[in-house]
Amino acid sequence: MKKSSLLVLLSLFLFGCNGNAQKKDTTQAKEEIVYAVTKTDAEWKAALTDKQYYILRKAGTERPFTSELLDNKEKGTYVCAACATPLFKSENKFKSGTGWPSFDQEIEGNVAYDTDYKVGYARTEEHCATCGGHLGHVFNDGPRATTGKRHCINGAALKFIPEKDE
Repeated sequence: MKKSSLLVLLSLFLFGCNGNAQKKDTTQAKEEIVYAVTKTDAEWKAALTDKQYYILRKAGTERPFTSELLDNKEKGTYVCAACATPLFKSENKFKSGTGWPSFDQEIEGNVAYDTDYKVGYARTEEHCATCGGHLGHVFNDGPRATTGKRHCINGAALKFIPEKDE
């Protein structure tokens, strides 16, 4: 009788300590950001290629070493493929060896950041500050001689504007 009473008391204690202070409030919806360029899902599908839509609107990732922009060495500006907002300058592009176009800095104010946990740990996601399109992620393993940042960007999320056309 004593053992069963002890087990009941121990169970009540263990389960009773699961207080509300430990629980996360999952009922609060994430704040909806309104971007300067907004379209319906159907409008985005009509305006973008399937690959661009998958990356920019569904936060997808292109396969490494497949971007036409990966080895681009021309001078110019990389803009958002969805809304043409200037995002990165060619002088900030570097060869990271990762398989995606990489930059050590963005054009200030044109790239916004968020945290995603899609791979089981926190990563800093980058998106266009004008239309909200997913671009890629930023990491702290870039060139130490400059910013130390590596903006790892999906090439399909970008369009390149050569300097002479700017």
